[in-house]
Amino acid sequence: MNSKQLHVACIMDGNGRWARKRGLPRTAGHTAGEESLADIVRAASKREVSYLTVFGFSTENWVRPRAEVRHILGLHKKLFGRISELNENNVRVNWIGRPFDEPGSRTPLYVQRAIRKAIEDTKQNSGMVLTVAFDYGSRSELTRAAKMLVASNSELTPANLQNFLYDASLPPVDVLVRTSGESRISNFLLWQINAAKIYFTERPWPDFDAVDLDAAIALTKN
Repeated sequence: MNSKQLHVACIMDGNGRWARKRGLPRTAGHTAGEESLADIVRAASKREVSYLTVFGFSTENWVRPRAEVRHILGLHKKLFGRISELNENNVRVNWIGRPFDEPGSRTPLYVQRAIRKAIEDTKQNSGMVLTVAFDYGSRSELTRAAKMLVASNSELTPANLQNFLYDASLPPVDVLVRTSGESRISNFLLWQINAAKIYFTERPWPDFDAVDLDAAIALTKN
């Protein structure tokens, strides 16, 4: 792990628009987006990125059409199953989202198993930490943290609240990437992006590449 501890976070938007522009079903866009993520993981692991956090599936995404949700879930199972490739790139897998055993969690068992296996099978790696936010919503995270802080009878301070986030060890985000021409941050890492630079691009996520990644990282050097 390098000393800079650079943390890049990505809101991977535009899969559906990418597919529509090509006359393809939305599922084809999600498949292309998953491959783009694999490419970005490889590129980021070869740069000075210590942490890459991506918005895989939000707590709001469950309302999408059932067939689309099933397709996305299958892609996440595939993503977490790229163990050999992750190990080759010395990448350690992490996950944040609603805990599987808490009320409201909707992560299917087969995705839970894939997440746990990926975490276990890459835990020895010392390079970049890839955190996938799945069944994640920042408001849910902060509400849960506040309830746990109150229940602990600890003093209400920012540092104590952070201790109850899904992963208190995640460092602050240095640059947040938002693709596909959307100039908003959504319900993603609202606590962690407090001082982050934001890289907006018109390119949809399936077209986001290493050149775009370098442009985003460059913002942190200004």
